[in-house]
Formats: sequence, C-alpha cells, structure tokens
Amino acid sequence: MLRARRPHLFCAVSGILVFLVAGAAGGSDTVGPTLDLPNATGVARLYSAAGPVDVSHPFGQDLGTNGRTCLTCHAPAEGMSITPSGVRARFDASDGLDPLFRTNDGSNSPDADVSTIEARRAAYSLLLSRGLIRVEMTVPAGAEFIVESVDDPNGLATPTRLSLFRRPLPAANLAFLTTVMWDGRETFEGEPVPFALARQANNATLGHAQATQALAPDQQAAIVDLQTTLFMAQTRDRSAAGLVTDRSKGGPEMLARQEFFPGVNTGPVTTSEVFKLFEAPQVVDFVSDARARIAYGQFLFNTLLVGQTGLTCSSCHNVPNVGSNSKGMFFDTGIANLNTKVGIFPERGRDPALPLYTLRCLATGNVVRTTDPGRALVTGRCDDIGHFKVPLLRGLATRAPYFHNGSAATISDVVSFYNRIFAGGGWRSPDVEALEAFLRAL
Repeated sequence: MLRARRPHLFCAVSGILVFLVAGAAGGSDTVGPTLDLPNATGVARLYSAAGPVDVSHPFGQDLGTNGRTCLTCHAPAEGMSITPSGVRARFDASDGLDPLFRTNDGSNSPDADVSTIEARRAAYSLLLSRGLIRVEMTVPAGAEFIVESVDDPNGLATPTRLSLFRRPLPAANLAFLTTVMWDGRETFEGEPVPFALARQANNATLGHAQATQALAPDQQAAIVDLQTTLFMAQTRDRSAAGLVTDRSKGGPEMLARQEFFPGVNTGPVTTSEVFKLFEAPQVVDFVSDARARIAYGQFLFNTLLVGQTGLTCSSCHNVPNVGSNSKGMFFDTGIANLNTKVGIFPERGRDPALPLYTLRCLATGNVVRTTDPGRALVTGRCDDIGHFKVPLLRGLATRAPYFHNGSAATISDVVSFYNRIFAGGGWRSPDVEALEAFLRAL
C-alpha cells in the first residue's frame, strides 16, 4: 500500500494570517514556522512543516468579487475554521460588513434584509450563534428517496432545493484526510485527496468568494501545498501545563513527522493502534491530577465500549494520534436525523433554528425526518441519510462549536451527547471528565 505523501514544495500563509495572530513580524516577508494561539483551555500551535512561510499566498488573496479570502472562513486564531466568538467580534468591529457577512451563503436566506445593523444581526443569526455557513443542494437524479415536505423557519428551502447549514471544516492537518467536505462531495473514487482539495479550493472560490473565473492550476496547487503542510494541535493545557514533554507527545510538530496510510485500521482497533500521546504519571488519584486524568481519558477513548455497539470511540476515529477515519467512512450518529431507518436512536425533538425535511424511501416506504440528509445528497442512497464524515480531532479546543451543525457548544456537550445517545447516560462521572480532559488536550 502506498503511503500518502505530503508535498514539500515551498508554501506560504497570507499576510492576513500575521495580523489575525497578534500582528507578528512587522515588515517581514515571512512568519513562523510556528504560531502559538491561546484558547479557552490553554494554547494551540499552528505549525508549517515547510518552514518559515511567505506572507504572499493565494490562500490569503481576494480572488473573488465579494472581498473574501480562504482565511475569511479558515482563520488561524479560530482553529483554521470560524467560531461564534470570532464571528461576533468581526461583526461588532465592522457593523456586520466584514467580508464574512455576505448573503450568498452567510445569511439564513439569500433574500434576507441586511439594510441596517439590527437587520444584519437577524439575517446572520446562525453564523453569529453557531458559525454556520448555508449550503444549497438538490436531490440527485435517480435517488432512492423523495422529499415529501419541508418546514423551513427561513422560508427558503423547497423539496427540490434544500437549504443546509454546516460548520467550515478546519484547513489544517489535512495530510490525514481520506474524504473532503462533510458529505464527501469533492472526493471521487480513484482520485487522490490532493485532487479533491484542489476541486474544493476552486469551487469555494467560485461559490463562497463569488469569483467570475476558476483558479489557475498554479493557484490551486499552492493552496493544496499549504493545506497539506499545515498542522495544528494543543501544546499547553491550563490544568496540566505543557503537552509536549518526554511523557507527552502532543503538539503539531509530532503530527508533521507522522506517516499516514489510507485504509489502515478500518475496523475496531486496540489501544496500541490509536492514541498514544500521553503517558500516565506515577499517581493513583487521576481524579485530582490533571495529567493523569488526560492519560486516563486517552485510555477510555481507546477502550471504552460505546453502549451495546461493541465499538469504542477509536473504532470510528481510527487514524493513529489524529482521530479521523482512515477509510473515509460516513456515519449516522443521530445528530441530524430525528428518527432513523433502523431505530438505533430514540425519536428526538427538532432543532427549531434549522429546516426540517421529511424524506420517504421509495423501495421501503420508510420515512426519515432530518435537518440535513448529509451523504445521501451525494449518493442518492436511503442508507446514507444523515451520514457525515468522521472529522479530525486535533486542535479541537480551538474551534468550538462541534458537529456539522454546531449543535454542541462545548467539548462537554459532545461527550454528554454520546453518553446519552450511545450509552444511555451510563458512563461514570469520572470517566466523562477524563474523556473531556483528553479531548481538550488534543
């Protein structure tokens, strides 16, 4: 099996990155290769494996017509994504006129009133509260299901044109990807991930930035080179101090040296095959010792059974020390679907801020109510309704909220969700706290 090779061409970060991260290196043509980024639980680090990076790069250039760059939705200080706190800061600083706030995909509806500050605050409410970008998609021809009805609080979606809201995925640690986009729509069988990233860069420029022409091949290549040589991870925890020590192998520099084999670990895995970042200190009381609690959380992530499924957290998040999925698999974890095809999850109340779609599978008559059909809008398969990719976990503390729709405001909310849905609330409090501590330290 061939190893996925990270390009080692010289790549760069836009000068905008410098200003977003505390205004470093005045007058310099390069920055880095490391940038330390404080967050709510400690410090994360952005690291360029290509060495110091130039401040002129297509990733930070305005290549469209609405003032946006790639950095608009992939800000270093916000985990190479966007966060509600960062979005609100930009709104307040610009009265809602920053390039992020554009009605083509940033507002709840493209027809929203944005004539005043208060109108803009309402128009961009999902962007401000959850960091969500609107995506419009159609049901593919020949799909195994139809959209029977739509209930959209914004009055936009129809059975033939769905309005969906998703978080921008982080533009770092992409050397470990097997699929691109939450629903994998940029990934094609037989084509490598760099091909998908190049497509995504071009489509994002034409769509999000509203460009009038496609990116040139050299621009696409430069953006892909940048994304596949940028790494981000937590380096310091406010409770456990440094995470890059003889006993802790955290931080992005280790990631940059780690090889990745697509397709490895496709099934349930063992402790030794997934996360091996933190060694337990020589203490017994992990509850009161922050470093021991992180190490215990790592052990649980690798071994704790998720309810009656026979799986562990690391069964799906199976790329060693990264947490994405090595096979590019998509899963229904009960985030979008109010009910499911096979009844794994209990019926739940809807999210009133998001459109609700009622889908009927033509062959079986099964009805699924969902806020986002996910992968099914790419494949047309009923079995894919509500399925999404397994995201990267490193640098998690920097980019709340979580899940494709931002429905989990904190890491604690993520763990609580899985405890409730898969384990019926049966995880012990010390175990929950340790899992949370581990995820914050990634």
